[in-house]
Amino acid sequence: MQLIITEKPSVAKDIARVMNIDKRQEGYYQNKDYYVTWAFGHLIELAMNHSEFGAFDYRKYPKYQPLKKADRRWPDAVLTKAPEWCSVDLRDGNQALIEPMTSDKKLRMWELLLDLGFKQIEVGFPSASSHDFDFLRKLIDENRIPDDVTVQVLTQAREELIVKTFKALKGCKRAVLHFYNSTSTVQRDFVFGLDREGITDIAVKGAELVKSAAAKYPETEWVFEYSPESFTGTEMDFAVEVCNAVIDVISPTPDNKMIINLPATVEVSTPNVYADQIEWFCDNVNHRESLLISLHTHNDRGGAVAASELGLLAGADRIEGTLLGNGERTGNMDIVTMAMNLYSQGIDPQLDFSQMDEMIAVCKECTQLPLHPRHPYAGELVFTAFSGSHQDAINKCLARREGDSLWEVAYLPIDPADIGRSYQEVIRINSQSGKGGVAYVLNRDYGLDLPRWLQVDFSASVQALAERSETEVQSDDIHQLFLDTYLLDRPQLSVGNYQLARDDAVDHLNVMIEGLEGSPTLSGKGAGVVGAFTDAVSSHTGHKIIVVEYSEHTLGSDADAEAICYVQLAIDGSRVCGVGRSTDIVHATMSAILSGLHRYAGSSARAA
Repeated sequence: MQLIITEKPSVAKDIARVMNIDKRQEGYYQNKDYYVTWAFGHLIELAMNHSEFGAFDYRKYPKYQPLKKADRRWPDAVLTKAPEWCSVDLRDGNQALIEPMTSDKKLRMWELLLDLGFKQIEVGFPSASSHDFDFLRKLIDENRIPDDVTVQVLTQAREELIVKTFKALKGCKRAVLHFYNSTSTVQRDFVFGLDREGITDIAVKGAELVKSAAAKYPETEWVFEYSPESFTGTEMDFAVEVCNAVIDVISPTPDNKMIINLPATVEVSTPNVYADQIEWFCDNVNHRESLLISLHTHNDRGGAVAASELGLLAGADRIEGTLLGNGERTGNMDIVTMAMNLYSQGIDPQLDFSQMDEMIAVCKECTQLPLHPRHPYAGELVFTAFSGSHQDAINKCLARREGDSLWEVAYLPIDPADIGRSYQEVIRINSQSGKGGVAYVLNRDYGLDLPRWLQVDFSASVQALAERSETEVQSDDIHQLFLDTYLLDRPQLSVGNYQLARDDAVDHLNVMIEGLEGSPTLSGKGAGVVGAFTDAVSSHTGHKIIVVEYSEHTLGSDADAEAICYVQLAIDGSRVCGVGRSTDIVHATMSAILSGLHRYAGSSARAA
């Protein structure tokens, strides 16, 4: 007997076929003369000179081999309409959180997605998570799914998981059943130890199982979605081969299409290569007229949005992603950015982001993740100009605008008002005191730890003081200016007695506001004191108040030390900051919101 060792299972299969060996065992092929098996890992690899490159050695990464495609059409294509959107915030986004969302937070996110206009929402992996199972049942049993909205669930192509998935969906009017299996060379060779045939068998069996199971629930309108996971790491001919095998089982029609989802599960190449792959796939897959080609990109190389946009140009119909790019590792494709990119080109995105601050507040509440101040469209600083030349150009452009004319303003790709924002001019914080920056001085001398957004807000006041005095601004001057700006000794409005109680995860607040005629007691409810108080004040004043940013700390280390609270509010679309101070953190929080409301009223009066 002779032993032949090959690089991987697919090579072993090819050699065995040439040698007329058709008997496969566990891990090898055999006849009376030969054993043909394969290695796990590389048989031969280059020895690295670590003394020259150390640990940071680019040579261990193979170059990604792009398609050789001479007939590209996508570079000349133009986007004219929005794709079908599918939010995966409640599944892909949620599974990537350090603390996954509670049922209440999932429901809050679900309601937000509906308000934004999503018609397809992936709600979880009910066969793998009891929490996802229960949440889906809640949506169905409480009739929380609108007639024009389709829920989507994910399952692996395994019988026991498929059976449980259909139980979770019982009674649903319309659902996307999304099943998948891994097809990439890395997964085949090093995870599963299977050749192409073995991987295709898994996919076909999964398709047969979901189709058979669906027939038992005729009351539901079923849409099937299949993903060759790690599509971008799969040979294109095999990706088409395995998808064709699944399509043959499902038998879609132009009137009853199935979804073929082509994920960049890990982003491994440039967006143009992904576009080539999508176009090639669309040209070679069977029954293209009966398919919706869907894209699911991740942001490992920072190109998830670009890859999805080019993929649409290449022929795709549908996009999966998350709000603000939450997701595994560097995140999923950010639907907000991509939708707003379409909006900025005069294309209706079919999603409504006119209340961007409210959306951000809900996302922060549900995910417990911060938002970068330079995040496209959504960041706090994206419509802020620090440079004097930029400020001048923007103001000149705004002054020349007439009515509903096309938006042509230097440095502002969209009108901030479209998403509930306003343009801000900000003077940079420099060493105004001669001993350090403003924030440094306030922290060093007075224990005030101003968050970045409050530093920016306060800088204009410091600059104005410096220009009036025409001399060096001292530490005590800066501190007094801070008190005068945010913490009036005798505020027009102040927090009196209050009662706070929690019932069924909702906080109920009754609070007396001194300074209002009759010192009325206001009532509100929400998530925490912030939500309850803003609800109470909004109801009384008629202003729409959203807490965009929140920060607090104690002033000293004593048990009776005061707490100071900083808030950034969006009031009727305008950004304003407030500060509150008290030995009671709840009282400090409410005082900070009143401080912001007072400053908003003052600025509105001056504008009038």
